[in-house]
Amino acid sequence: MEKLHVKTDDTVVVISGNSKGTRGKVIATSPSEKKVIVAGANIVSKHTKARRQGETSSIVKTEGAMYACKVQVVCPKCDKGVRTKVGYKTVGDKQVKVRLCCKCGEEI
Repeated sequence: MEKLHVKTDDTVVVISGNSKGTRGKVIATSPSEKKVIVAGANIVSKHTKARRQGETSSIVKTEGAMYACKVQVVCPKCDKGVRTKVGYKTVGDKQVKVRLCCKCGEEI
């Protein structure tokens, strides 16, 4: 299975595309497609069809999937709008992998 540099509930900023500069939380990830869904970014229109008598069809605005390479994690400590790279280090006897901000060294 493929791995992504972002996880669900990470705060990210969009670095390219129509939603450039938008901040939001990652709602869902799809490692096999290398895509993520970010709250408030990449808004698309979906047409819904009436399924029963009395219902109306409508156009619904919702978040669409975008490639994970178009988003970057925001450090909760730095949080100056500076995009950060994610580094890793092992901690303890069990060799647990921890994600770090490369700028301030704080855990993400």
